Amino acid sequence: MNRPPKTFLRFFRWFCHPRLQKPIEGDLMELYEERIKELGKSKANQKFRLDVLQLFRPSIIKPVDGTYRLTNYGMLKNYFRVSMRNILRNKTFSFLNVMGLSAGMASCILILIYVNHELSYDSYNEEYDNTYRIVHYYGNQEQVVSGDSLPINEYQVWGNAPVGPALKRYFPEVKSVFQFTSPNSWLVQYKNKNFQESNLIFADSTAFSVFSWPLLGGDPNTALAEPNTIVLTKQLAEKYFGDENPIGQVMQFDGQYQYEVTGVLDLPLNSHFEFDGLISMETFKNIRPQIFESWGYVDFYTYFTLENSATIEQVQARTDQFIKESFDGSYGYTIKYETLADSYLHSEAGRQPGKTGSLNNIYIFTSVAIFILLIACINFMNLSTARSVERAKEVAIRKTIGSNRKALISQFLVEAIVLTFIAAVFACGLIVVGHSYLEFLSGKTLPVEWLFSAKNVLSAIGALIFIGSIAGSYPAFVLSGFKPVKVLKGSFKTSSGGVWLRKSLVVFQFTLSIILLVGATVVSKQLSYLGNHDLGFDPEQVMVIDFGYDQKVQQQLKSIKAEFLKHSDVVNVSASRATPGDFFPNAGTGIADPISGELVYKDPAIYEVDEDFVPTFKMSMAAGRNYSKDFQSDSANSMLLNEAAARFFGYPNPEDVIGKSFEQWGREGTVVGVIKDFNYVSLHKEVEPLTLRYSRNINASVISLRINSSDYGRTLNELESIWNEVAPHYPFVTKFTNANFNKQYEADQRFGMIFTVFSSLAIFVACLGLFGLTIYSTSQRTKEIGIRKVLGSSAHRIVSMLSLDFIKLFLVALVIAIPASWFTMQSWLDGFAYRISIGWEIFLIAAIVTLLISLTTMSFRTIKAALSNPIDALRNE
Repeated sequence: MNRPPKTFLRFFRWFCHPRLQKPIEGDLMELYEERIKELGKSKANQKFRLDVLQLFRPSIIKPVDGTYRLTNYGMLKNYFRVSMRNILRNKTFSFLNVMGLSAGMASCILILIYVNHELSYDSYNEEYDNTYRIVHYYGNQEQVVSGDSLPINEYQVWGNAPVGPALKRYFPEVKSVFQFTSPNSWLVQYKNKNFQESNLIFADSTAFSVFSWPLLGGDPNTALAEPNTIVLTKQLAEKYFGDENPIGQVMQFDGQYQYEVTGVLDLPLNSHFEFDGLISMETFKNIRPQIFESWGYVDFYTYFTLENSATIEQVQARTDQFIKESFDGSYGYTIKYETLADSYLHSEAGRQPGKTGSLNNIYIFTSVAIFILLIACINFMNLSTARSVERAKEVAIRKTIGSNRKALISQFLVEAIVLTFIAAVFACGLIVVGHSYLEFLSGKTLPVEWLFSAKNVLSAIGALIFIGSIAGSYPAFVLSGFKPVKVLKGSFKTSSGGVWLRKSLVVFQFTLSIILLVGATVVSKQLSYLGNHDLGFDPEQVMVIDFGYDQKVQQQLKSIKAEFLKHSDVVNVSASRATPGDFFPNAGTGIADPISGELVYKDPAIYEVDEDFVPTFKMSMAAGRNYSKDFQSDSANSMLLNEAAARFFGYPNPEDVIGKSFEQWGREGTVVGVIKDFNYVSLHKEVEPLTLRYSRNINASVISLRINSSDYGRTLNELESIWNEVAPHYPFVTKFTNANFNKQYEADQRFGMIFTVFSSLAIFVACLGLFGLTIYSTSQRTKEIGIRKVLGSSAHRIVSMLSLDFIKLFLVALVIAIPASWFTMQSWLDGFAYRISIGWEIFLIAAIVTLLISLTTMSFRTIKAALSNPIDALRNE
């Protein structure tokens, strides 16, 4: 009755060496019987299973020679042994191959880690394939009525509140709707300390039914159901509460609101949303209930999920009728839908709720990964085919003593695969080192756990076998086809096919290197252009104090500005709602038509500024005048436009719009000035229409100071002291306009750094292969070099002779690489409204650099060969 687990007993008898099986099995059974008496049968079975697994080790396993006839393990062992001998015997070539392959594989995997992270955005959601969002169009009523097809870049994700509930009521296919607002700034008081939190949003209670955001604490069904409740992100909860449990804690906001913490969420790294906390939407409804019925008030993002049986095409087909029945405004308005899967990489709509990626960058990085791996494989093939002559006698002797071609092919393929696996081991080390550096360059946390899934591990092993087989295929089949008689008689010569293949591969390698170098040069020049482009205003030396619409600060803005102006280093002070590079709204604006004189309504962007905004940022007037204290009507009856807005409303000549009537957000009056266009958003876009409305104190949120100082550290300390005197309740939160504006190019700069690093690695791998070919080429022509030197040839002529063949191949590659690189980088530059032109000098620079690197790489060997003693080369002739 006391029998051990049958499966494990059979497994033991299968793997155990026959000579050891009986005594070990006897001991196992004896120990099993004792454990039954002491521990019981269940625990004894567990111990038995563990003992069997622990016995599965090399000293006990039966030898594989016993299965020789079935599996040819003995022959594989021999292949492996011979492969290791050849690898160790030819240390230089093996080292170059391993270095090239390991660098290529490591670079490819690192890029794959980055690309996989970019492609995985929002895929953690359970409703990923069934979640959509609304994109809104505000503009020309005639286009909406006539049904003209509007491009998606005319739409924006930012929209109104009523559309969400209306969508849920109208379409039975809609399962759940989730809305949230743009970020708000709050003054948070906790434990006698004041903090500014500028990334908190109001959100519906349906947040956790639409998105799979894991809650570390709290009930997802009720966390945002009640007013005056807040869900914090893990990072914000740790900032305020440390190791304490935040659930149930009360936080004070803006000195008047008490919000209870009802949840803590861990926002996934691959989410296109960016927020630090969610305040219940019921709280917002209590503060400003009227905006939830206004189709013209824009401050909401709307996402929704469909029933499993529904499709978005069904909803889209009835959307026009939905708009007609639900919306009755006088301005143009319509909507479309985007899938959640398109939100990060594929969306062209404006006013995104968070960060977006670049599909072009994904294509470029994937191409670079393939290029690097191809270059590494080309190196392997080139070096292997180049050494074919040296191994010809080995093949001939093997054939003479009876080896068939199939066995020789197997031998060389195994050698290539073994070398590939050795390179993979080194590649793993490079990946460990390079991963943290890649995270630093990308500014993202890049998970790697997915690499170690069973599927990916098996795929990696298969890929290594495939790479080794492809890289070793040509030498395996060519070497195995040598005629032993010709080789042993000394009449064997390298085939022209092998030479041409080697040359073709070198051309291909040069082509890829030039393309990457042109790409790196274009990226560098474009980023430099962005940094030096005339923006239409001067962002240097302008410090911005963000007080987040604090009412106490707003009430004393005039006196605060006066206090700052007393400082000798402060040149100008301005109060406004936003500064260049900040978030800004759009405003329904009517301006008199140039022909009929009737108000024409459109939806330009809006800045709310005071009379000091223009001089503080050193902007220029194109027509009319700036706001002035000398004109009391400016605060209620005047407006400034930029040149793009003047053209937008039909006035190509800025002078013509001066004095025209306007209406905007309940304010009426005349246009008094036109500012020259300035880039208030990134140079990815053309300057768009902008109205500059006179700001009342209640609309201001920042104070801008133009500073002229030789000691900024001292000046900032003194300005902070002034702030602590005039606004002691609010933290001194500052930023410099140039740094804030340049944040818009952070993704481009990181792309440039990553692209340059991996392009450099690709060229390095190419140089390894070129160095190996040079070693082979010079070794094959050693006697020729000796004879030439004896006959009087100079070292310079010999170096030129050895380099000439590679220069010819380089010129062929240059002809191929120029159009290919031009087309590729032209596509990348299309993402910028302001961009460089790709001139001939870029290709010249890339060609010269590539040629110099190549010649320098070859010179280490060619010069040594040219300076060698000819007697040593001719002694054995």
